[in-house]
Amino acid sequence: MDKQALGAFLRSRRERLRPQDVGLPSGPRRRTPGLRREEAAVLAHISTEYYIRLEQGRAPRPSGEVLAGIAGALRLTDAESDHLHILAGTAPTRTRLHRRDVRPSIVALIERLPQTAAFVISPMFEVLAWNDLAAALMEDFARLAPEDRNLARRAFLAPERAGATVYGISDAAEFRHHVVMELRATLARYPTDPAVTGLVDELCDASPDFARLWERNDVQAAQMLTKTFRHPVVGEITVDCDMLTLTDRDQHLVLYSAPQGSPSAEALALLNVLGAEAGDYRR
Repeated sequence: MDKQALGAFLRSRRERLRPQDVGLPSGPRRRTPGLRREEAAVLAHISTEYYIRLEQGRAPRPSGEVLAGIAGALRLTDAESDHLHILAGTAPTRTRLHRRDVRPSIVALIERLPQTAAFVISPMFEVLAWNDLAAALMEDFARLAPEDRNLARRAFLAPERAGATVYGISDAAEFRHHVVMELRATLARYPTDPAVTGLVDELCDASPDFARLWERNDVQAAQMLTKTFRHPVVGEITVDCDMLTLTDRDQHLVLYSAPQGSPSAEALALLNVLGAEAGDYRR
């Protein structure tokens, strides 16, 4: 049980709710943002004293029944409720290091995919495997050191370098928010993995943008269905985004494709011919 993280998460979820969201009158003299602690406790059917101790990180581990009551009181989504259970220590937690080795069959698969940019990422956004079209669309990952193949670092730290961008994507702000939410869930699953904790600490220290988003305690990432790249060679390419979970290694296979016969499909075909050197966004 991570008492401090649990308390911070409960506080952030309580403060985002308005009294009218849960059927309570707002009242003329409300100084507390969101719900009051006693209101959350009443809605969760627990004592106010116990709820306060939970937010302060001083309470013993709550039961599953108590957590269910709190999740209902704070109107948590399924993803937020799962995160609540993980922080409380009532859900399985991975205590080993996350895996970076990709199944050979997956590597072979992405190399055979026609007209599709494909790559595999770890739960901390490390690009672990990729095909030629992914390199041409984004960048030649083979030329980078392993630590520089991290999309979270690229999203928050690369803009500090002159001329660097997040691959010219149109939804850079949404992608950064997505990264923060996914990393928060990753940290809950791998609380003792020094690579994960080190990355979060690094980004919090080096990026005010990341630190601000991290303080929001959001955990449910919105699904990104399409993405537009402003490519330096072939111009705008709008792709469909599909992400498949590789459950056994807690990795994701990301696929970028375009409808057959579309201008974006033609641009991808051209990139296939041009190769990895085309993916240089600092030209």
